[in-house]
Amino acid sequence: MDTHYFKSLSGKYRSAFRNYYTLQNLVSIRNCAAIFFLINLVLRVLVLILPISITKAQNFPEFDFTNWLYLALTPFFYLGSHLFINHIKKIKKASAGMILLVFMFSLYIILSGMYSAFIATSEPRNNLTIYLIALIVISVMCVFEYDEVIILLILTEIVFTTLLLYAHADATSMLYDQLISVVLLSGFYLISRYFYSYKASYYQQIIEIRSKNIEIEKAGEFKNQVLGMVAHDLRNPIGAVESIAMIIELDEIDEDMQDNVNMIKESCSKARGILDDLLEAAKNDNINIIETQKIELNQYLKSIIDAWKIQNPINIVLISSVNPLNAQLNKEKFTRVLDNLISNALKFSKENDKVELHLNKKSDLITIEVKDHGLGIPQDMIPHIFERFSKAGRTGLKGEKSTGLGLSIVKQIIESHTGKISVSSVEGQGTTFLIQLPVSA
Repeated sequence: MDTHYFKSLSGKYRSAFRNYYTLQNLVSIRNCAAIFFLINLVLRVLVLILPISITKAQNFPEFDFTNWLYLALTPFFYLGSHLFINHIKKIKKASAGMILLVFMFSLYIILSGMYSAFIATSEPRNNLTIYLIALIVISVMCVFEYDEVIILLILTEIVFTTLLLYAHADATSMLYDQLISVVLLSGFYLISRYFYSYKASYYQQIIEIRSKNIEIEKAGEFKNQVLGMVAHDLRNPIGAVESIAMIIELDEIDEDMQDNVNMIKESCSKARGILDDLLEAAKNDNINIIETQKIELNQYLKSIIDAWKIQNPINIVLISSVNPLNAQLNKEKFTRVLDNLISNALKFSKENDKVELHLNKKSDLITIEVKDHGLGIPQDMIPHIFERFSKAGRTGLKGEKSTGLGLSIVKQIIESHTGKISVSSVEGQGTTFLIQLPVSA
């Protein structure tokens, strides 16, 4: 934290910081004025309802006068600060009137605490508690520029000296009282400048964070635009290469040529998959809220299993403990989640291994488990499998490659559904991905 004990904040932040702390000062004044008024009102009520034999009010005429004075003046500070708060929220800029009101109220509170010391005893150094409290309250609640603090200290000391002369204190008492006042005012100065430094550093950090966030958002938008253009431009040549391979297949070709054509088609398919993953990851970065619909999960999961069985003669089953069961899902995106998890399960399972989908309801949560009995995941890889471009990506049993994006996309989509995903695995025994979703009303 940069300290500003003998200077004010300089540079590009000074004006904006003044606007910021002036609003905070006005709010503090409004709250402080309300509390100060209530304290004096309670004291006035106690004087009125309690017998004079207890209060000894006749012995403190100065208290009676100042109490009425505080009750009369404090509401003006409250109303003034309230009006200025509404005004500064509209114009977003501090005015001289606002700054003057803060300064006058601070002086008002400090002098009120000071005068109480003179009312209580002819020797103020014997009773400085309220004066000290007033100084601490103002130094903590209000932020002042360096020159404002100096002026406030000078005016306070002038009034203190005037009251000492008015009290007809002897030279020795005046010396001691002045020394104590200097000590208190020095403490006020240091505390005030410390809080100024603290709030200035906090404000600068907030502004810098906002600036960085804007830069990050712009960089994210630029990244998505670049990815969109790259994907669009790459799809055409990849499609052209795939078309040429299909044209070659129309002719009579030998076995070696057929292998080469198959390799070209497979490479094109993988390239399209990588492009789709990149675009999906970029697209999901900017999605906080997605459109969903009410879906009955038993029928939905059965349809996904049927689609997989049409493509591949695989051993995949649904095990459900509750029917019907509804959830709010984006059908297209959530299908991508389940397809990715089922694909991973098959990738690391032998041909005859079974893949299970478990559907359950626990309290207010829906749980969907995708469970396989394949290779499992090494324990050191588990913390990294949901990371983008994860190094935990492995080649499947049939040589399937991984982009390291699939599970990060799965996690993004599930979290956009206000859900969670976790994984448990034992090497050589299989892996279970657990999805938790809120129950649909």
